[in-house]
Amino acid sequence: MSDANAQITDTIKANDVVLFMKGTKSMPQCGFSSRVAGVLNYMGVDFADVNVLADEGIRAGIKEFSDWPTIPQLYVKGEFVGGCDIITEMTLSGELDTLFSENNVTFDKDAADKIREANG
Repeated sequence: MSDANAQITDTIKANDVVLFMKGTKSMPQCGFSSRVAGVLNYMGVDFADVNVLADEGIRAGIKEFSDWPTIPQLYVKGEFVGGCDIITEMTLSGELDTLFSENNVTFDKDAADKIREANG
């Protein structure tokens, strides 16, 4: 296993929710990363952020690891969930709420409802 794969595996195992993104949750560096981090932050989800711009090995490695070509990438309880479009769809449909609930991830249901109201 490469160093990047080992680091990715360790990060995913050590955190219930991980977002591999461009930038950080407090300073996203692209619109797609900003959207997903914004949703998670607004919903009060405690998540680890991994800035792929800080490590080219991780940036390339995460795409191989998940077999998914784009960033951001969200993992919940060790499972790859998807990128920006999938997370947006899941947020608006309520599937993300269900995923978090089923995995005992704390989130603000009222905030999730407000997102759907604003985008409905």
